Amino acid sequence: MTKLANRVYTDPSHVRRLSLLIEQLPDEGQVDLTLIDGSRQIGVVTARPSLQTFLDPAGNEGVNAVLRLDDLNIESKTSYLWVDEILEVRPIHSADRRFAR
Repeated sequence: MTKLANRVYTDPSHVRRLSLLIEQLPDEGQVDLTLIDGSRQIGVVTARPSLQTFLDPAGNEGVNAVLRLDDLNIESKTSYLWVDEILEVRPIHSADRRFAR
């Protein structure tokens, strides 16, 4: 995995926000995400992300995290999202899931 990120964080309030988002992303949990650009991603969290150290384009060191999200409807489609781009996490509970027929 690359050690470069467009955005890195060192401010405790930003790091705390990332940590709180990560806590809402359980291993193999199905989630509906709203991103900061207003788009949505729905899928399965393959493994809870963790904060990692990256460098931004200016060479500043800080933290961010990458989420691997598998698509619920397309078996081989996987997305990689920066956790700082997530605005909201909504878990999809079994009663809300669409099942294949």
